[in-house]
Amino acid sequence: MNPINNNSGWRNGKSSNSLNEVFASVQIPKDGSFKKKLLAYMGPGLLVAVGYMDPGNWATDIAGGAQFGYTLLSVILISNLFAILLQHLSVKLGVVAERDLAQACKDHFHPAVNFVLWIFCEIAIAACDLAEVIGSAIALNLLFGIPLSVGVVITIIDVFLILFLQAKGFRYIESIVGGLIFIIFIAFFYEIFLSKPDLFPLLEGLIPKKEIITNPSMLYIAIGILGATVMPHNLYLHSSIVQTRDYPRTTEGKKEALKFASIDSSLSLMLAFVINAAILIIAAATFHTSGNKDVADINDAYMLLTPLLGTTLASIFFGIALLASGQNSTLTGTLAGQIVMEGFLNIRLKPWVRRLITRTIAIIPALIISILYGEKGTADLLVFSQVVLSMQLSFAVVPLVMFTNSKAKMGEFANKLWLKILAFVISAIIIVLNLYLLKETFFS
Repeated sequence: MNPINNNSGWRNGKSSNSLNEVFASVQIPKDGSFKKKLLAYMGPGLLVAVGYMDPGNWATDIAGGAQFGYTLLSVILISNLFAILLQHLSVKLGVVAERDLAQACKDHFHPAVNFVLWIFCEIAIAACDLAEVIGSAIALNLLFGIPLSVGVVITIIDVFLILFLQAKGFRYIESIVGGLIFIIFIAFFYEIFLSKPDLFPLLEGLIPKKEIITNPSMLYIAIGILGATVMPHNLYLHSSIVQTRDYPRTTEGKKEALKFASIDSSLSLMLAFVINAAILIIAAATFHTSGNKDVADINDAYMLLTPLLGTTLASIFFGIALLASGQNSTLTGTLAGQIVMEGFLNIRLKPWVRRLITRTIAIIPALIISILYGEKGTADLLVFSQVVLSMQLSFAVVPLVMFTNSKAKMGEFANKLWLKILAFVISAIIIVLNLYLLKETFFS
């Protein structure tokens, strides 16, 4: 028996495959070249990268760039490096233990602990979905003049989009996501060309500065960027969808799968970094340098891009990218919700039922805020959703690090000493920053 495949180190045996309907459904060429194998493994990384460029990132990046110029670029870079390492651990858990993070928690912790972790994870997914709802509604409002409250309701159509795509197969979903990411990339490449950022201040912004910690306003947005970049539900998602590849479930097969899936993840997240950084760079070059430092939301950014950059195409490209971002994020949010509910509770709902539940939870606060407070309220809610995500992050990161550190659970694939130390340091930074955020939010 393969020592990795037994139940040593787990309290319970694995009950079923993660996302059983697409488990091992994507063929891997057994004797193909490096390039062919990499192409076969590429896809899950793009789905994960979507979460790192969703509408919530836009709000925090725009606010950070407008208020503080290029200073918070270093936070985006550091957050992205955190994400690359954590997503690698997520890939490792899925490939080696053949469990997604939710299943791993269920097979390790006491049911009461699992219930708490499930609740926190559902809160994170609801916060993420809230950002998608608001982002899509804002994009519809900016591009077509549809009222925010109506746009919020229209987003429920995403349910039917998801059902259609899931019926076509997992590779089809990956292709749609890749196409939408390409649209976002082209849009921001054009925006950067128009905004003409200063190169040296931009490069200087990649170096961390002490004031990020000492300035409470800057720290609040920095933690929001961390929450928007390292997404807790992505750790559950990645550990599941990496198992859609039909690689040999042997030691050698897992080594190869881990190598190619980690390359896919790292390349995709570097693309997400470029897009995230582009949003902040555009805000810094366009708003901060022109004295419009109070631009803190997507609506203001859209309205000011045309007069400041001298072309209506600037605003149009911005709106199209925002709509593509919102639609992309809704795909991965649905999959994450399904993985979490099935993994923690072993409850298998029909996809449209699960999607309706998740979307309804997000629509209700977004609809109330959009009706009562309009643009300003939805913008504040968008930033707040990212802070909520950041606060949930520890509850996904700590179990992930704990499982992948375990020799009993991971065998020879357990994290090496240097990786254990690095993972511990990152976890500690995340926990300390979130405790500080709680103190500043509720007691200052």
